[in-house]
Amino acid sequence: MGLNDTPSGERLHIGFFGLRNAGKSSLVNAVTGQTVSVVSDIKGTTTDPVKKAMELLPLGPVLLIDTPGLDDAGALGEQRVQRAKEILRQTDCAVLVVDAVRGLTDDDSALLALLQERMVPYLIAYNKADLLPAVPQSGARDCYISAATGVGIQEFKEKLSYLVPQRQQRRLVADLLSPGDTVVLVTPIDASAPKGRLILPQQQVMRDILDAHCTFAVCQPEELPATLSMLQRPPKLVITDSQAFARVSKDTPPEIMLTSFSILFARYKGSLPLLLRGAERLGTLKDGDRVLISEGCTHHRQCGDIGTVKLPAWIRAHCGASPVFQFTSGGSFPDDLSGFALVIHCGGCMLNENEMRHRMQTANAAGVPMVNYGLAIAEMHGILKRSVQALEKGEQV
Repeated sequence: MGLNDTPSGERLHIGFFGLRNAGKSSLVNAVTGQTVSVVSDIKGTTTDPVKKAMELLPLGPVLLIDTPGLDDAGALGEQRVQRAKEILRQTDCAVLVVDAVRGLTDDDSALLALLQERMVPYLIAYNKADLLPAVPQSGARDCYISAATGVGIQEFKEKLSYLVPQRQQRRLVADLLSPGDTVVLVTPIDASAPKGRLILPQQQVMRDILDAHCTFAVCQPEELPATLSMLQRPPKLVITDSQAFARVSKDTPPEIMLTSFSILFARYKGSLPLLLRGAERLGTLKDGDRVLISEGCTHHRQCGDIGTVKLPAWIRAHCGASPVFQFTSGGSFPDDLSGFALVIHCGGCMLNENEMRHRMQTANAAGVPMVNYGLAIAEMHGILKRSVQALEKGEQV
């Protein structure tokens, strides 16, 4: 991915929901002008959520998500419906696609009630309007379209743009800097590093530094002392991969602010004070306590993997006990967290703000403390206070 690409976690998520054969996939194809989803007269053609990233004017970068029918039947159908409801957690704006000839059903009304309960902006698209003897007047929350003929698609796009909420402007690091500042980024290149590229959080931080009219130097942990000595003046900030926190903290003079990519994302994607409180729980874990370690992306587990190997080892050494660890990745996250003593989450660079908020609210509602990787590692290495001092100037809660 290039530095100028918009990652999926930063795009507006627009979910298309409805019954089987209502025309969700046909509408997605009509909006994009491409064959994104397979369409058929056979019910249940879409079996898994289909995502398409695109520029949709005047909205800008969006992620369109076509979901399975909410009335899918059978054991497998129930799993598909559950996947569709998981997508709802990520949705910034929902489109309920209704067969205009059939009209609203009880299942449609149940979804509308859920959207209203969760305060998700929505638009009802009455599809197959070309089959009606007369097309009713559209309202503020609905429009009549035909994905087959293209009638009403432009009006649909315009109404959709009015519904999308304005996001609060957040910055990863730019609000901590002044034009002309220098930042040093410490990025270990080990077995877990993707071949030939940098990971997404590093790319996003670089772009935000450039947007702040600042410069950055990039090095590996063992090169940090030499990099600092080469600079004509000390950097404003050192940002490190959390795995290298201990070594980088030792090699970074105390007068230079220090933090990690993961901690920046704790502030950017969620509530830093809430996650800070979760760090306190690490030292009190006991034998048998259940700890959930969750990542927002899926990747091949390497030897020395941060989530499944390094974190459990650091936690056992820190608390002097043997908790029981459970792991989830990607879109998988338990709805019921009762019985867990702590949730440790990655920075969430691949998840959008809605999904991260849902996960934190789920933990909070269950009374389970939650912390992210960077804060947890800083706490266990005794440098948590130092690692968050840099963020006090630009706290975003």
